[in-house]
Amino acid sequence: MNEYEIRRADNAPGKAAEGRVAGWHPASGDVRPDVRFRAAWSAARLFVRFDVRGDRGVRSVVEAPQGPVWTDSCVECFLQPSGAEGHFNFEANAGGTLHFSYILDPRRLPEGGYARWVLPPPAACARVAVRASLPRRVEPALPGPVDWSVEMEIPFALLSDLAGVPCAPKSGDVWRGNFFHCGDAAPHPRWGAWCDVGEKLDFHQPDRFGALVFA
Repeated sequence: MNEYEIRRADNAPGKAAEGRVAGWHPASGDVRPDVRFRAAWSAARLFVRFDVRGDRGVRSVVEAPQGPVWTDSCVECFLQPSGAEGHFNFEANAGGTLHFSYILDPRRLPEGGYARWVLPPPAACARVAVRASLPRRVEPALPGPVDWSVEMEIPFALLSDLAGVPCAPKSGDVWRGNFFHCGDAAPHPRWGAWCDVGEKLDFHQPDRFGALVFA
């Protein structure tokens, strides 16, 4: 099992250790940029930063919160706090538009969505601070190579509200989670993961998550 230590910080991840999104699903094309992530935590929130280097065909056209950002050039952070029944997915495209939900049963439904899940209203996205290095809309796609980054600040209170249990961690707590890079409808589709998802092209596999250790 992959393991990543989340260190204490008052704000951005800063000099936190880097993890790599380097497990590429076979369905991915030949454009596989260098994707790194860093995470840190304070008493109130989790800080996550992604750096994507040498990317090609970067595209962001989804501008509405809770829209299908995974169809654009996108980075994703999946979290399962200790004590929570399900897992959270926080996904942002290269322009900083956010989609997030709480998945309790990840089985897919034919009509879309999951067997049990909570999709907050778009206004709830304002509780997560997202900063992107590129403009909100990137169209036409940038041929590249181009470097871009996304930072998220995720309040533990938001996780607690959705899960119905306290989610603020303590030093020594271990969560499960995974980090991803994708672009389902980008010019160069790809699906990369920190923890390999196997042959099934589905990021919502909690049994394949790694360990997130709070320092």
